[in-house]
Amino acid sequence: MGDWWYRSIIEPGKLPLLLALLSFVGSFLTTRTITRLIRAGKGPFRNIAPGGLHIHHVVPGIILVVIGGFGAVASGRHGFASLVSAVLFGLGAGLVLDEFALVLHLDDVYWSEQGRQSVEIVVLTAALVALVLGGFLPFGVNELTEQERHNRGLVVINTATNFFFALVALGKGKARMALIGVVVPLVALIGAIRLARPGSPWARMFYGRRPRARAKAGLRAYHHDRRWARPRRRLEELIGGKPDPDPAALTRQDSR
Repeated sequence: MGDWWYRSIIEPGKLPLLLALLSFVGSFLTTRTITRLIRAGKGPFRNIAPGGLHIHHVVPGIILVVIGGFGAVASGRHGFASLVSAVLFGLGAGLVLDEFALVLHLDDVYWSEQGRQSVEIVVLTAALVALVLGGFLPFGVNELTEQERHNRGLVVINTATNFFFALVALGKGKARMALIGVVVPLVALIGAIRLARPGSPWARMFYGRRPRARAKAGLRAYHHDRRWARPRRRLEELIGGKPDPDPAALTRQDSR
């Protein structure tokens, strides 16, 4: 265990990254627990609203990210200051991404259906950082041998190819596969090969005059969403809490 810790974490200088990841996940889980208690009216926690102004936790999150980011740049990868900066950055990033949906929509959608985007982006971010921590490097650079890394041409070609696969997967409406594919090229390759999702830029560009391709893509997307939407929804609710009912949906239901 000690040898693995030194070779995998200490020697390559990954301890700050590990601390940032742990503080990021801890910050998010703690924040979600507190906000769920506030929502349920339990515990001593209350919203911070000095002078009637509701201070969202994205505000202190941004402050911590700025302090931790500049501190990390100034301190380098080694030393106690870099560890403190990594923890501050992780804490701030957890607070910021917990309200990612609010920043994206510029509206308080924390407990709405749109608020699920915050949970999803946090899970994806944690997964990507964990992959990098585990030894994966962006665009498959880790798959090159030591000799190949010294050949700049091979590095450029490898990076450009994997970036292309990730870009195609993104264009096909497979954002999750594209993001994971940045550090695991095989995932991006699978996303680039498979049919595009209906409504994606790729589908609008290349499936316009191909009705069979449109029908097949729509059927595949339907079966995929039917299989995975419910488990993903349950996981998101387990992590982030159940969103409030959609007022528009309730109105339509009452009108029936």
